Amino acid sequence: QVQLVESGGGSVQTGGSLRLSCAATGYSVSGFCMGWFRQAPGKEREWVSSISTVGITSYTDSVKGRFTISSDYAKNGLLLQMNSLQPEDTAMYYCAAGIPGREYCLSRDDIAFWGQGTQVTVSS
Repeated sequence: QVQLVESGGGSVQTGGSLRLSCAATGYSVSGFCMGWFRQAPGKEREWVSSISTVGITSYTDSVKGRFTISSDYAKNGLLLQMNSLQPEDTAMYYCAAGIPGREYCLSRDDIAFWGQGTQVTVSS
């Protein structure tokens, strides 16, 4: 059974940093696209960043230059380093694994598995 477990969320002030981790069990992340999505209260879940099956990284415009996604092969998972956090980054962050055969994870339609989420709160 595939499971994705996130950790690393928390509360920080504007300009602070957090590092999110995602550990996958039940399958190997190698060969699958993976990504991070977030959902703020009252809003739809949105794509934040992802790594393709060949290691190409992508970011939504609002986090470019501030967030860095990387694979954590030692822990069979995914990382998201978030710097210069802003109040608008406040959301539940979800780790996601792509549908087998999908090269990119750029929308919810590309996702086969979701983690339970970790809360990120940025105060001004």
